[in-house]
Amino acid sequence: MRTTIRLDSDVLAAAERLRRERGIGLGEAVNELVRAGIHHRPSVPPRSFRQRTRALGARVDLSRNSEVLDMLDDPYPGQP
Repeated sequence: MRTTIRLDSDVLAAAERLRRERGIGLGEAVNELVRAGIHHRPSVPPRSFRQRTRALGARVDLSRNSEVLDMLDDPYPGQP
C-alpha cells in the first residue's frame, strides 16, 4: 500500500541508517522499525495503580442512598 507520512528527523535518520546498513529501500526500513516497535516489550513493568483516599468528614452514612438523596434535595432541613 502506498501512503504519505511525515517522519520526525530522528525517525528519518534511524530509517536511513538501517537502509544503508542493510541495503534496503526506505519503505522497507520504516516497516522494520515499526514492526520492532510493535513487538517491543518494556523491560520494566508498569507501576500498579493505587487509589489514594481521604476522609471527607461526611455527616451522613453514604451507604444509605435515601439519606444522601434527602440531604441533597434539602441541604437545610427545618428552615423555610
